[in-house]
Amino acid sequence: MLEFPFPAGLPIGPGWVDGLPTEDVTFPFDGSVVASAPVGDEATAGRALEEALAVRKEVESLPSHVRRAALLGAHAALAAARDRIEQLLVLETGKPLRDCRVEMDRTLLTLVTAAEEVARLHGETVPLDMLPSGEGLVGFWVRKPIGVVVGIAGFNYPMLLAAHKVAPALAAGCPVIVKPAPQTPLATLWLVHALREALVAAGGPAAAVQLITGGVDVGRALTTDRRIGVVSFTGSAAVGHQIAKDAAPTKVLLELGSNAALIVAEDANLDAATAAVIRGGFYASGQACISVQRVIVTAPVAEVFIDKLSAAMGDVVAGDPRDPDIQVSALIDSRSTDRVRGWVEAAVDAGAREVLGAETADRIARPTLLVDVPAGQSVWDEEIFGPVIAVRVVPDLEAAFEVANDTRYGLQSAIFTSSLATAFEALDRMEVGGLAVNEVPGFRSDVMPYGGIKDSGAGREGPRFAMEEYTVTRMAIIRPNP
Repeated sequence: MLEFPFPAGLPIGPGWVDGLPTEDVTFPFDGSVVASAPVGDEATAGRALEEALAVRKEVESLPSHVRRAALLGAHAALAAARDRIEQLLVLETGKPLRDCRVEMDRTLLTLVTAAEEVARLHGETVPLDMLPSGEGLVGFWVRKPIGVVVGIAGFNYPMLLAAHKVAPALAAGCPVIVKPAPQTPLATLWLVHALREALVAAGGPAAAVQLITGGVDVGRALTTDRRIGVVSFTGSAAVGHQIAKDAAPTKVLLELGSNAALIVAEDANLDAATAAVIRGGFYASGQACISVQRVIVTAPVAEVFIDKLSAAMGDVVAGDPRDPDIQVSALIDSRSTDRVRGWVEAAVDAGAREVLGAETADRIARPTLLVDVPAGQSVWDEEIFGPVIAVRVVPDLEAAFEVANDTRYGLQSAIFTSSLATAFEALDRMEVGGLAVNEVPGFRSDVMPYGGIKDSGAGREGPRFAMEEYTVTRMAIIRPNP
């Protein structure tokens, strides 16, 4: 069993609540037990909420230097332990080591960026004398914390996704309660511990950052309480939509799923596009909402491109995620693996051609390339969240845009082209929150605004943009000489 730098139990209020029931966290690759983790309930969630509400005014009033110091202190603590945390992420998620190293890099960037954004959380003056009635008035607006933030994170990048909830919340002066996915609580506990320790060292209250584990009942207890300011959720569209309904009229930010498209135009660099599809389709074993899922290739280059892509499948390496050379490993659980295999089989039965990748163990969904996927198949229409790439050939670029947009999702997409005009046309035409040109749709810098449209969500993440979501505009209208 692993040893951790934080106490047993859950970080609630100023200390840690112990004596809770526990559940085993297992290594998806072989099913071995990683550690036991505490499991909260509705009562524990209620306590966390009361503690957050009790320190709300104190957190709102924390000086900028305290919030900044807390974020930088957590950054330093986690950076010093990054090797241990990366190994924990591998064991907890089953994700390849190379991807866990990326997750750690991005988590650290998120913390330091949030610390920098503390200095930029300000308003501006407003020229109220644009109307005669405003003559003699002084106007300006400021941003004020929205209140308690409830952040619910997914299992695929547990520390990073939690960091995108807690770091901007603390930077904005909001108490935050984070709920990790039941399968992956351990790395998030480490993150929250580091933030609480750094916050206390800087002169703030530990209760500003809390963590609660548990199932749907715990999430519902938090998200349906009218006293919170905002819910920030990362996960599936179905769950996100239900949270939005249950939480109304509370503000809800949703970072949901997708079936990201990559268009290969006639003038694309085919070698670069091939490498991007392989890289973008199989990182994190395909368990990323912006991994390459749908490849739409124009007819003039389709045969050559598909041949290149099929050949490249032989270079995909599947196996034990602790090996730094491994690209694909086990999915989070057997149910996910069975679902992915079922969708692939259904597509093949419907007429798709399957190009196989590396040989795999029983717990690993085979890296798969599907060509000529017919309409109506889940591997095309829905988010597969596994190591599967589906290809469809279209006559021209106009058809490619239509096919790419013919989905209920709209998170990020990509196009490969040598034409600047085509790139800008894609920017105008693609119905997504982000477009990558000659890069994978899975590219995300944690400083950029990130989020989708349609069923892919609402609102934007990235420290600066999340802080805007976690604050409200307050207008000041002053007549100095009444």
